[in-house]
Amino acid sequence: MATDSWAQAVDEQEAAAESIGSLQIKDKPEENGTAANATDSSSAASKSEVEGENKGTEEDDNEDKAAQSLLNKLIRNNLVNNTNQVEVLQKDPNSPLYSVKSFEELRLKPQLLQGVYGMGFNRPSKIQETALPMMLAEPPQNLIAQSQSGTGKTAAFVLAMLSHVDPNNRFPQCLCVSPTYELALQTGKVIEQMGKHYPEVKLVYAIRGNKLQRGMKLQEQIVIGTPGTMLDWCGKFKFIDPKKIKVFVLDEADVMIATQGHQDQSIRIQRMLPKNCQMLLFSATFEETVWNFAQRIVPDPNIIKLKREEETLDTIKQYYVLCNSREEKFHALCNIYGAITIAQAMIFCHTRKTAGWLAGELSREGHQVALLSGEMQVEQRAAVIDRFRDGKEKVLVTTNVCARGIDVEQVSVVINFDLPVDKDGNPDNETYLHRIGRTGRFGKRGLAINMVDSKMSMNILNRIQEHFSKKIEKLDTDDLDEIEKIAS
Repeated sequence: MATDSWAQAVDEQEAAAESIGSLQIKDKPEENGTAANATDSSSAASKSEVEGENKGTEEDDNEDKAAQSLLNKLIRNNLVNNTNQVEVLQKDPNSPLYSVKSFEELRLKPQLLQGVYGMGFNRPSKIQETALPMMLAEPPQNLIAQSQSGTGKTAAFVLAMLSHVDPNNRFPQCLCVSPTYELALQTGKVIEQMGKHYPEVKLVYAIRGNKLQRGMKLQEQIVIGTPGTMLDWCGKFKFIDPKKIKVFVLDEADVMIATQGHQDQSIRIQRMLPKNCQMLLFSATFEETVWNFAQRIVPDPNIIKLKREEETLDTIKQYYVLCNSREEKFHALCNIYGAITIAQAMIFCHTRKTAGWLAGELSREGHQVALLSGEMQVEQRAAVIDRFRDGKEKVLVTTNVCARGIDVEQVSVVINFDLPVDKDGNPDNETYLHRIGRTGRFGKRGLAINMVDSKMSMNILNRIQEHFSKKIEKLDTDDLDEIEKIAS
């Protein structure tokens, strides 16, 4: 792809993201700076290519990880009620393991403690209880941590950066690298909130479009940005002296390695830093590729992992409805509709074309529905989810964009208009679990209804039953008393 196409892709991405928040990027004299730098744009370029391919295909939405991560950040109003146990592997097993139950135990600077409470954190989350004592320790300790969206990990490493900064030194001391422009802005928003009462500490964004004058030296203590621009600022333009960096944070590592070029750029930045620089790496998943990357970036790490917790289907009542065609499935859905709108429901389709058709047909029947699919901008999706969460729409029609990681507590019915299958047409058991797991949350009763319209889909349903060893009962749509009972 030509350099000018890369630059155009990033410009479009950044323009689309302006609505995320009112973060102010300091105006600088426009000279050479990063304007000609195209190394930072591979994220946007790959994203544009993926979206372009998806628009012309009938296959399921393969949502890119950066967009999903940003969506989760935009819709999080508070911490997720996570019951996973934390497993800690220390570089020195003989060292005492500390954890905290209150922020006061961390002996934070008063202005930072004020910022923490101002953000609504009353006590540390599970990941914060264990990670913060390590991140704030002297001498500094390196950390690799598994932490999903909504667990408070961004606030944790932001607190570590703010704690290690010497506000009297007017040069960069902490670097934080994020996979995309929008995710960097989200981290910056947390820094601005938490550092609200600590105005001596300044923040600057190392992102395309923030143009600096050649030869200048940054005076801000914290720099947040994307790998390509951060690498240029440390190396080519020397806006940052990497030998003075105390803390290096690499966030969303699993997203980072999914983006062409970012992995190598991050490693090149890390190699410029002093040996005593604290390395903190976070990832939602710990696949082998992420592990290999993490171990190259972080020497002698402490490791925090989430023990895998099996999701239970015990609180979810499962049914199937037998039909002969897509139209019959729609009519059966209309029969069920009155019962499911007592609460809130999510209807999953295999393709965005089917989702669009179904939402249109339901609307024509006079039903009020919301539609969520992959061709929408991330900010548009967040707005749809917020409206659904607020109860402004009772039914959400979607594809797998919404199957993972989105908790709407009041959802009590999930309908699989299409059963989930992989690219080879085999049952996708994991996606089935994630879909129906949107209901039955927090110990409440839930209801899952599967629409079956052929021998093939019946075979898929039978294999799903076998996998989970859980009977799925046939539903007579003329007798909806049981559904109304559960939905209410």
